[in-house]
Amino acid sequence: MPIVKYFPSSSDTENVLSSYRNNVRSQNGEDGIIEKIFSIIGEENYSKWCVEFGACDGKKLSNTYNLIVHKGWSGVLIEANERMFNQLNINFGNYKNVFCFNSYIGFNENDSLESILAKTPIPKNLGLMSIDIDGCDYHIWDSLARYRPTVVVIEYNSTISNDILFIQDKDMSINQGASLLALIELGKRKGYELVAVTASNGIFVVAEEYSKFNIPDNNINKMRCDKGKMIWQGFDGTIFTHNFSRLMWKGVEIDPEELQVLPKSLRYFGPLKSWSNDAKPK
Repeated sequence: MPIVKYFPSSSDTENVLSSYRNNVRSQNGEDGIIEKIFSIIGEENYSKWCVEFGACDGKKLSNTYNLIVHKGWSGVLIEANERMFNQLNINFGNYKNVFCFNSYIGFNENDSLESILAKTPIPKNLGLMSIDIDGCDYHIWDSLARYRPTVVVIEYNSTISNDILFIQDKDMSINQGASLLALIELGKRKGYELVAVTASNGIFVVAEEYSKFNIPDNNINKMRCDKGKMIWQGFDGTIFTHNFSRLMWKGVEIDPEELQVLPKSLRYFGPLKSWSNDAKPK
């Protein structure tokens, strides 16, 4: 058997806010990190309004529940699934400062995020936006023009390595996501800096508040330790993998042998003596 060892070239030494991780309703400690971020920014420098979509039932894995219920924030909660929205309405229907929408977000004038926000009194400089729709998160953030949250919490595809810029097609029917690197580049273009990373989210603040965090270097390789999900090939055409043993969101185990393009009889050094693109590994 070949020897495979992984020596990471990245670390999370500058991801100091991760030490404040705490879950009230969030998934990976975002509640505690968000609280610390706003304490650093200072109450006079942000609006106590938040947006979350998909909001699910407003409780499950929510990045805004703690702000609304325990910190007195106002909110806009958007959920496309009708069953989940009905539960969302039960949980927050009596909150006069919370606006719930059963809507699919799109990119047309009548279904864009900004068109929904325009139906509410939320200010353009809202305090926090949480984007988690398992797909077009990148494109939704990119589409914002009139609204500028002080803090953005946005899901990234954690199976993608730090050095890969991946952006799925701008198609709401596709669920592939974007790499953290892609979101960092988008954030910089929109005037944001990365201040924290969790197992599933990148957390960004507006650039004018970034200096308050005293982060010497928020390069991706200082903020996120890359777990090294890799695939490569030997000189003989054998496909190798590392940390690539299952489909995360499907729970299906991956057999590296099933990834092979060539049958064992054709895995040798040098050009193939015979090959058809229709051939199947055996």
